[in-house]
Amino acid sequence: MLTQKQLDLLEFIHKRVQADGVPPSFDEMKDALDLRSKSGIHRLITALEERGFIRRLAHRARAVEVVRLPESLGGKPAGFTPKVIDGDRPDSIPPAAQAVSVEAVALPLVGKIAAGVPIEAVEDRSANVSVPSNMLSGSGAHYALEVKGDSMIDAGINNGDVVVIRETSTAQDGDIVVALVEDHEATLKRFRRQGAAIALEAANPAFETRVFPSDLVKVQGRLVGLIRTY
Repeated sequence: MLTQKQLDLLEFIHKRVQADGVPPSFDEMKDALDLRSKSGIHRLITALEERGFIRRLAHRARAVEVVRLPESLGGKPAGFTPKVIDGDRPDSIPPAAQAVSVEAVALPLVGKIAAGVPIEAVEDRSANVSVPSNMLSGSGAHYALEVKGDSMIDAGINNGDVVVIRETSTAQDGDIVVALVEDHEATLKRFRRQGAAIALEAANPAFETRVFPSDLVKVQGRLVGLIRTY
């Protein structure tokens, strides 16, 4: 389900692509939605991308394309076929509803991860969290972490969210990773290579990018999903 702002932005992008062949700029999106800063647009774009409605394309200007539309904008339901029950008597009892099951996988909730200034790595495998199986990405083990801090809010990651991580020791530029700094500080940041150094970028202008020699940073996993409780 989309919020009204997410729906408004998706509709605006779709109409501009239909009319002009290219999506609007972030400034145009900001003005159309009457937002005060582009950071709000970044959060909306991230949310739409996570939900599979748009895709960001690397190395292209205005690199946003609409992948699908919700039903309210004329799109087809994703992966859902409605079932019609015959009968028009008010007191008729319909057949048993067919439940649509989504396979859940229990992942270890291994502790908290700092989305802010790195904190000491914490590991506590006493708890589990259930996640949809389709959230898991690629091969290898997965685990979950609770986010503490707000340095990644412009990437749609808020304090208190639970992030799903695929274990890996490698990362591509732009990946959001769990990084272990100097073997004792764990943090969730965007990964960038800068020559022989590694930059750990926040997604919040209030936090500075931290740069370390590459031998002091170990990638522990890559973000593949997020769970939020309202």
